[in-house]
Amino acid sequence: MSSPKSSAYAQLEDVVGCKWSVSVLQAIASGVSRPGALERHVHGISTKVLSERLRKLTHYGLLAKHVYAEVPPRTEYSLTRNGQKLVNIIGQIKLLDDEIRSVEKNASMDAKSGVTDLEY
Repeated sequence: MSSPKSSAYAQLEDVVGCKWSVSVLQAIASGVSRPGALERHVHGISTKVLSERLRKLTHYGLLAKHVYAEVPPRTEYSLTRNGQKLVNIIGQIKLLDDEIRSVEKNASMDAKSGVTDLEY
């Protein structure tokens, strides 16, 4: 029997529940692939936290790490198929959030102006 901590759902909670993981995934999806560039792109993330998140996202199979034998050495990250699927789901959640906020904003504006659903 596998422990609950190693389940795919527990891993998903770890990724989505971390404010940095989603930002790192979205940055890589937008084409930022090198650790230094990621650190500059994801405002507020420390080198230590970025390294930990990259390691964990790679371990979970959401990122692929590519190390190039150059001088100086170069490391790049890319989304795996599952990483791309998760980024797409995160994008859908963002669209849903935008839609909900828009509906709430319109309802608030209607309430202030006295418009009801019956008047539409």
